[in-house]
Amino acid sequence: MPNDKLEKFLEWMRLFFQGATDFGRKSRNILEKEYSDEMDNFMLICFADTLGIPLPISYYTLELLPYLAEDMEMWEKRMLNRKSIWGEKWGEYDLDA
Repeated sequence: MPNDKLEKFLEWMRLFFQGATDFGRKSRNILEKEYSDEMDNFMLICFADTLGIPLPISYYTLELLPYLAEDMEMWEKRMLNRKSIWGEKWGEYDLDA
């Protein structure tokens, strides 16, 4: 019986310190998510007309198309598959909305 408690305590301590010192994975995930959000916003500003949103400056943003063409297809799929922007934002904070 005491060995079980000791093993549980040591396992708990191991998990505690692993979570307390694992900044690399968490920060990398946060940075990747922020990068993805910023890139989506930039693409939306430049190429909203491809989603049916009228954009008066689309003539000028076409100059960026050769640089962003490879990201365009995945961006369109992500934008068209979004069901709820608010649900995504609440989901980032692990809150029950």
